[in-house]
Amino acid sequence: MAEKLQPLKVLYCSVCSLPAEYCEFGPDFEKCKPWLLKNAPGLYPDLVSEAEKAAEQLQGVNISGEKGDTSKRQGSAANFQPDEEVKKLPGGKVKKKEKPEIIIEKVIRNKRKCVTMIKGLDLFGIKLSEASKKFGKKFASGASVVKGPTEKEQIDVQGDLMLDIVDFITETWENVPESAIFFIEDGRKVPAVG
Repeated sequence: MAEKLQPLKVLYCSVCSLPAEYCEFGPDFEKCKPWLLKNAPGLYPDLVSEAEKAAEQLQGVNISGEKGDTSKRQGSAANFQPDEEVKKLPGGKVKKKEKPEIIIEKVIRNKRKCVTMIKGLDLFGIKLSEASKKFGKKFASGASVVKGPTEKEQIDVQGDLMLDIVDFITETWENVPESAIFFIEDGRKVPAVG
């Protein structure tokens, strides 16, 4: 008669609830590593060697409050200076920080109607909703905050107000220098001063 087969006993991880052999394919292997080191060190021998290396490195570290030999600490956390956070774009390009500037552009619609668009007021800390109310009251026209084609908010004021609006911006908000205001004329950016 043939031997009766016994069921195989499987060790399940208490962190990810997978069999211990499959923890590395689970949702979070990093959380499973301490459990595997304790309960199944034979399955992942490379984990055991990593843990031993980490323990050796930790033995050579002093706590900064202790009195004693500080020669081991030189060049470690005592002299650590974090790098400035630089936003990197795909392809390794570094994103430049935007210069605060106001761009004023006139758009003609329906042959005779003009709309003056003001972009960049928010870079000077100006609330666009309050600014649009001030433009509407000053120039007795409709003014609203809209999202532009670049998904940034801008103010649209009805009418051709290119020259008057520069004086109004510099008088109303003192923190906006006249040199930071530009016009878009014929597709080129032209300084409003001069």
